[in-house]
Amino acid sequence: MARYDVVVIGAGLGGLTAGAILARAGRKVLVIERSNSVGGAASSYKSGDLFVEGSLHETGDPNDPRDPKHGVLARAGVLDAVKWIAGGGFYEARGGPLDRPFAMPDNFDAARRALMERFPQARGGIDDVLDAMQRLASAGDIDMIPQNDRSLSLSQKFEDVFGSNEAVKCALAANLSYYHDDPTTLSWPFFAMSQGGFLLSGGRYVQGGSQRLSSALARAVRTAGGEVVIRRVVTGIALNAQGGPGGVTHAAKDGGDVQTVESPVVVSNAAPEILASLMPDDAARKLNDSYAELRPSVSLFALTLGLSKPPREFGVSGYSTQLLPPWMTRLDDYAQGASLMADEPADRMPPFAIVDYAAIDSGVPAPPYVLSIFGPDRLSNWDGSDPDFYRDKRARWQDAIARYLDGFYPGLADAVTSSSFNTALSVRQYLNAPGGAVYGFAPTPQSPPRSPRTAVPGIYLASAYAGFGGYTGVIQSAGACADMVLGDS
Repeated sequence: MARYDVVVIGAGLGGLTAGAILARAGRKVLVIERSNSVGGAASSYKSGDLFVEGSLHETGDPNDPRDPKHGVLARAGVLDAVKWIAGGGFYEARGGPLDRPFAMPDNFDAARRALMERFPQARGGIDDVLDAMQRLASAGDIDMIPQNDRSLSLSQKFEDVFGSNEAVKCALAANLSYYHDDPTTLSWPFFAMSQGGFLLSGGRYVQGGSQRLSSALARAVRTAGGEVVIRRVVTGIALNAQGGPGGVTHAAKDGGDVQTVESPVVVSNAAPEILASLMPDDAARKLNDSYAELRPSVSLFALTLGLSKPPREFGVSGYSTQLLPPWMTRLDDYAQGASLMADEPADRMPPFAIVDYAAIDSGVPAPPYVLSIFGPDRLSNWDGSDPDFYRDKRARWQDAIARYLDGFYPGLADAVTSSSFNTALSVRQYLNAPGGAVYGFAPTPQSPPRSPRTAVPGIYLASAYAGFGGYTGVIQSAGACADMVLGDS
């Protein structure tokens, strides 16, 4: 029976990053992935001629030493393996309570100037919010937030400093779906730290797509002597007499070619609920109970449109646009958007984030020119029991979204030559994510601390479930996981 120092379950961004660090530290590592390629959410692929980006639209600049990803990706050996392309600004916010578009720069000084010029009556609140973001993002430590602020939601913080000025609230948090779907249940410290990270180092995209980063991490594992196997499904984790892992059994996707390997350490990129299903009952209950107070994060839909012409020819003005619907008159109204797709499309559309990959040197092939539209979604919006009904409903929503966008960008709907539409149901099926969660656990106020170390000794998490979601949160958790494994061993 083959023996490894560490077995990593899942070749997503977290599992690959932790695996690369551990392999480069001299550990014998095996990474097991059930899909046909590595990356999980950090994937990009072709659907016919259409390039589809699985998840990445913006992240902070890893080349900036202040960015939390910098040291982790350097240790994994991939910091310089991909090219990080600037987005030319954070986002443009349009609609909702904003009477005209607002361009949010991607650095603190320029953002402060732009916000104060647009909202001079809110200067004090803008200083308060941006100062807190900058302190927290620079320190990378939630303990920098004053004690009385730690239990605040984003909505409460903004109400305290901005009162009824909903326009400035929406300008500052138009990209809410990067984190959550409801400002009344989103942790203010988490938002401050994460949003501040973009303003600290600037928004970046991996040239050529997120698959390049995932593939580079897999190469780093192999170059350091580790193994990465795909199309293999982990079917069980055996525990030893001390209650820690002893063996991991995996099989081909058709259930054949069953193999068992020995390992005293298991690192999981999978959700704790999925990990628990692989263990004996007592250990599974212990693991599940330890996460009982946490709930899954928001899910997202992602519609990718291939256009015959660059989006700028229809009036799309930059790389990232946050389009708030007319019915959204307050920031708190954002929460209503996540459930709209439960019904048939009508006049009310969810808030959208729109990404034009042709606006920057993205490396995304064209034509067709790729426009990505995504926003909050829920698994309960989609019933997969009747595949034909699901596909038809999804097609109706796709057509409705294209027509809606055509009202802002005339001619866009007629220029669509190809498309791909992934819903919360797609997320659950592809990522094996309970509830279709895209960011692990929801970042709510006063949620219990999270750690890569689990309640079962020798089993660790390297994913959004061990920290906070998004590329930065996942890579941070993977680095912390690797440190714990190395320290404990």
